[in-house]
Amino acid sequence: MARFHDLEVTDIHKTIRDAVVVTLKPTNGAADEFEFTQGQYLTFRRDFDGEELRRSYSICAGKDEGLLQVGIKKVDGGAFSTWANEELKVGDTVQAMPPMGSFFTPLQADDQKQYLGFAGGSGITPVLSILKTTLAVEPKSRFTLVYANKGVNTIMFREELEDLKNRFMGRLNVIHILEADAQEIDLFTGLVTEEKCAQLFEHWIDIENVDTAFICGPEPMMLGIAAALRTAGLNDSQIKFELFASAQPGRAKRKSTGQAGTTQGNTTKAAITLDGATQTVEMPKDLTLLDAALENAMDAPYACKAGVCSTCRCKVLEGEVEMVANHALEDYEVEKGYVLSCQAYPLTDSVVVDFDQ
Repeated sequence: MARFHDLEVTDIHKTIRDAVVVTLKPTNGAADEFEFTQGQYLTFRRDFDGEELRRSYSICAGKDEGLLQVGIKKVDGGAFSTWANEELKVGDTVQAMPPMGSFFTPLQADDQKQYLGFAGGSGITPVLSILKTTLAVEPKSRFTLVYANKGVNTIMFREELEDLKNRFMGRLNVIHILEADAQEIDLFTGLVTEEKCAQLFEHWIDIENVDTAFICGPEPMMLGIAAALRTAGLNDSQIKFELFASAQPGRAKRKSTGQAGTTQGNTTKAAITLDGATQTVEMPKDLTLLDAALENAMDAPYACKAGVCSTCRCKVLEGEVEMVANHALEDYEVEKGYVLSCQAYPLTDSVVVDFDQ
């Protein structure tokens, strides 16, 4: 199971006023642990006033660059992102889990494909890794990026995207959609909606020949884009999602079926395997599997607690659970019994789950 490792900060630079790109170097012989696939993310942890916070940030480097970099945009009230933007410095050590996530598609050097990416704000970070890697690994493939921002001054990696367009002349097309700043073409101003996507597909994007589409941004935007892609003929296997934020404020709550879950029939015996050891705990059915593990001093992995990342994934071997939100697991993973433990509540009087598989 993934564990935290020390990473040395070797470089920090601003990409816009309120976002930094942090370059990291694994220490203590952990370099192999941080080999990544384009589109994956790192989960960091840090104590703030005695409280441990965990946050996930996507890798923005391409696989061929020989770098481990993440982009961190400052969020109002965000302790970790504010600290990273204002206090983190070269030479500091941070802690992170090895790369995770399945926001990618396999690449083959001989493939000749058309890729389409949609990004909103800081959702550009994994898409940037994907497009850089794709264009380098598949020299016959093309990539179109639709990038939505409030205005020109909020475009992360603007200069790098221009450099990439010049480097991959004729193979990379970037369409900027700006909410507040007017542009010469009216279609490129406003929000990226299902209707706007339909217009883009009609006039600017060869949607009929798109093999795979990647979407990363706020959930409402993503849902509209996905609907437009399906209407245009893409199936679900051709559409890849990555949420960088969620409407879920934290642990999804569900109503207790009894008094604090202590009445007979409202508790579950959960056998939880972690790091090769199995511990059986009694837990109320209105508690998630993750919280049950943490409350019993088990160091179960997690990051967002909102069903957005897949850090807390485990496999249900016996019994039944209800997963109330899932923005991370693929259908085939769910069919095999995998759940997001932060969103999984036991339904049966006993369950057996394994974090090691």
